[in-house]
Amino acid sequence: MTQPQDLPKEAGHRLEELEHGLFTSDLSVNEFLLIKEAGFHPLGFVMGSSIYHTGIQARRWSKSQELTKLTEAMYNARELAMTRMEEEADQLGADGVVGVRLDVNYYEWGRDAAEFIAVGTAVKAEDGTSHRNKLGKPFTSDLSGQDFWTIMQTGYVPQGLVMGTCVFHIAHRGIGQTLGTVGQNVELPNFTQALYEARELAMTRMQDEANTLEATGIVGVRLEEKSHQWGSHTIEFLSLGTAVTKSAGDVTLPKPITVISLDN
Repeated sequence: MTQPQDLPKEAGHRLEELEHGLFTSDLSVNEFLLIKEAGFHPLGFVMGSSIYHTGIQARRWSKSQELTKLTEAMYNARELAMTRMEEEADQLGADGVVGVRLDVNYYEWGRDAAEFIAVGTAVKAEDGTSHRNKLGKPFTSDLSGQDFWTIMQTGYVPQGLVMGTCVFHIAHRGIGQTLGTVGQNVELPNFTQALYEARELAMTRMQDEANTLEATGIVGVRLEEKSHQWGSHTIEFLSLGTAVTKSAGDVTLPKPITVISLDN
């Protein structure tokens, strides 16, 4: 993983204020109450940012292929943002970060540059139990407050927000291929195989990250497709989810509420 530079001076001042009892959070009121119900207390809103320049990579008009330089750029930039967010949480003494969001912003002053930003709410267990992951770092999770409470009730504990990415160039179809399918219902195998391969690469890389955390599963998986500013035939496939492990000991799940009808 690429090591980020030190956090900005202003970040240190903001985090020092949070260490004196004040907390900030992007959780909704309901999410805040459920986080408390799960046994955690919000410490502060934490974030990490990286403005990254993507290099130029040649591609062939008629060949489907992964654009490894762009894949590496998208992955490294997100890792830098995530690591800086984790550093802020670590400075607060947090066990983890919930409600993590990863965004990409483009600005008019840099067509080949983008800001990658990770934000979330740092939390700490109220009973003093450490919930840091297998790597000794605060866990990260993109689960909502409601989903976080639910997963904790089942005896599973978040380990980290895991991701896999793949930037893929989809080959253009030649004139002969296009004319040969006019008016017909027929699969386009070159498109099918290219998209299939790209998604598989993203999913496999996400699972590899989960294995590094010794996770037993990944919940809330989603597979996003983004063309960014590369055009319709170059697509990034981003796979995201929260890696979890089963905690030790028996778990008593809350009983469902019985609704009694007063109608005759």
